[in-house]
Amino acid sequence: MRWRVYFFVSLALNGLLLVGWGWSVARQRETARRAALAALTNAPSTIRTNVLVRRQFFSWQEIESDDYATYIANLRAIGCPEQTIRDIIIADVNALFARRRAVEVVTPEQQWWRTEPDTNVLQQALEKIRALEQERRDLLTSLLGPGWETGDLLNLPRPSRQPIPLDGPILGALPDDVKHRVEEISIRSEERIRAYVEAQRQAGREPDPAELARLRQQTRIELAGVLSPLQLEEFLLRYSQNASALRAELRELKHFEVTPEEFRAMFRAIDQIDLQRELLGTANDPNTAAARRALEQQRLAALQNVLGPERFELFQKLHDPDYRDAYARALAAGAPESADTIYELNRAAREELARIRQQTNVSPELREIELKKAELELARALAQAVGQEPPPEPEPPPKPPPVKIHVLKPGENLNFLARLYGVNPGDLRAANPELNFERLKPGDAVKVPINLLPPVPHLPPQ
Repeated sequence: MRWRVYFFVSLALNGLLLVGWGWSVARQRETARRAALAALTNAPSTIRTNVLVRRQFFSWQEIESDDYATYIANLRAIGCPEQTIRDIIIADVNALFARRRAVEVVTPEQQWWRTEPDTNVLQQALEKIRALEQERRDLLTSLLGPGWETGDLLNLPRPSRQPIPLDGPILGALPDDVKHRVEEISIRSEERIRAYVEAQRQAGREPDPAELARLRQQTRIELAGVLSPLQLEEFLLRYSQNASALRAELRELKHFEVTPEEFRAMFRAIDQIDLQRELLGTANDPNTAAARRALEQQRLAALQNVLGPERFELFQKLHDPDYRDAYARALAAGAPESADTIYELNRAAREELARIRQQTNVSPELREIELKKAELELARALAQAVGQEPPPEPEPPPKPPPVKIHVLKPGENLNFLARLYGVNPGDLRAANPELNFERLKPGDAVKVPINLLPPVPHLPPQ
């Protein structure tokens, strides 16, 4: 118990010493302040100094100006070095024109409803970019003189990674800090997916579609914390996996053109359904298979509700490659309403041609004639379906030359027949392409062209 007494006594003494030291320091500061005041009061009034008094604190808003000439003059007035002025002005002008390019230039990527880029839009975008670039250079030349490019040491574009294009009326108008955050989210998303795919590859496994869907869903959540609902939808329409899949599906249909409003409505109707399908992965157990079928039916119902009965029927039919061919022919003839008729005619013709080819009780020549006849009938029916003139009657095939059938006997061969009938062996081969004359056997029927036989000698009358 005694050590506790010593401890508290020591603590009290240290506190008294600390209070005394603080009082001493305060007295010394007060003495010094009074001495300084006395010196200033008693100083002669004739003392002068050559020190230049300059305001040390100013606001940057006092320097900036919407007029670049005034801005440059303000920078020079505060003694800013010329190289720094040049760098500031170039950076400011570059940022100005970057914002203008993002908002004013319409690129094919902004037309997210198109399955193929519009070449006219691409050409107009290039022309607009060239015009803005020339305007930027002219402005910098007028502000900094003709040699400004040689001093552009800090503002040349040096991207280490191609940024995701954030342009157009919605994404192009985003503040710079929001664009920066969106680009950071996109970069993190790419890195997460790349790391996962690489890890799966090293483990000898294929990437799980469900896990990829979860990673993309995480990106959506992060973007939703930065963008408004309208901005997020614009981003997803341009860059999401589901929008890309919808464009690919429409591209495969070839002839199902959609408007921006229609594409947006389709995307809104099926986006969440497609997300749920992706999260199911590739599992084939009964419950997952049933859930996948239910989502597919739900997807079709959502599209039918958006497109309406007629458009949805065309959408469904164009998934059949044979119907796409029929629709393309109908469009080329200027009669799209005849696509169903053409499709049925082609289907019936395929069945008839298959039936003819499977016939084994007719000769090849007769089978070929029937095939040509069926093709001609199809061509006439197709022409009638689209309101065109039927094709002309083909020239009748030349009649085959008359032949004599010789049934081989034991010991007879090609050379024997040639000598017997007085014809060239090559003519016999040409008249019998289906026979192998190196493997003739008794009973084989050999056709001998009658028009090649030598004339019968004229016998005098008896």
